[in-house]
Amino acid sequence: MVVIMKPGTQPEEIRKLAEKFEAMDLKVGVTKGVGCSVLGLIGDTTHVSENEIMRNEHVERVMRVQEPYKKANRKFHPEDSVVNVNGIKVGGGNFAVMAGPCSVESREQITSIAREVKGYGAAMLRGGAFKPRTSPYSFQGMGVEGLDLLMEAKQATGMPIVTELMSPYYCELFEEKVDLVQIGARNMQNFELLKEVGKMSKPVLLKRGLANTYEEWIMSAEYIMAGGNENVILCERGVRTFETYTRNTLDVAAIPAIKRMSHLPIVVDPSHSGGYAWLVEPLAMAAVAAGADGLIIEVHNDPKHAKCDGQQCITPSQFGGLMQKVEALTQITGKTIVH
Repeated sequence: MVVIMKPGTQPEEIRKLAEKFEAMDLKVGVTKGVGCSVLGLIGDTTHVSENEIMRNEHVERVMRVQEPYKKANRKFHPEDSVVNVNGIKVGGGNFAVMAGPCSVESREQITSIAREVKGYGAAMLRGGAFKPRTSPYSFQGMGVEGLDLLMEAKQATGMPIVTELMSPYYCELFEEKVDLVQIGARNMQNFELLKEVGKMSKPVLLKRGLANTYEEWIMSAEYIMAGGNENVILCERGVRTFETYTRNTLDVAAIPAIKRMSHLPIVVDPSHSGGYAWLVEPLAMAAVAAGADGLIIEVHNDPKHAKCDGQQCITPSQFGGLMQKVEALTQITGKTIVH
């Protein structure tokens, strides 16, 4: 349930009403919007009378929310959320580009790519230290050593790092070293992992599952937010459909749809969506035009010899060309690229 207060209502009156709801075993979230405040009631509101609430002279309107997600719901939080990743803002008109290799392969590789993508305008460095692979015989990443190499690249460039967390076992380590914790598509509904991530203080990049609905995706974000960590960025990375020509199918409609349903920022991964380097640029441009708040792109200095997903990696020079086009298009869509 959402209770919208009249413009100019004093904080003391809002506090009194909130305490009344709390006495009814409801959790109350107060959001200050433009010109008014909104009270979001979380819990069993079936016994709450809308007419009784409206008798309060300071209440403008009462709405019942049917969706099962509350904290991520735009009805509770009308304004776009802005997630701060170690000084880099995502959302609310701020457009952030994350770039780097699929996996960390060596000190020289990750550091050189980091310097190049930063020079072309990337705000954050992505790179996999722990890699979930379909085949148990494929390269699984360098693990903790790879994480340390990401740290070295961060020290050399000043770029915040984005990497995937696969197990609650490493939460403490990621809390210490990682700036943006990525939850991959295969773990989107790993609820025990989401609960642990909800206890962390670091912001989270939550990728959409291979075949999940918008509501299921937002509900996974709700798990994290319900744990206390409300700094969540959603990531559309393509879904599995009947089409086999591309790796996945980029759901461009997810961008405006999610923005209608939720206040959380949404970025797009054109690399995993298409699965081929030649698709990265057109899919990235489509995402920008549809209103995305950022991109996460795989960049490798030698894609032909990459240890994983080389076919979908673009080179640093190709990334530079793409960034020029992205910057021009963000100006049209009213967003500002952050560095």
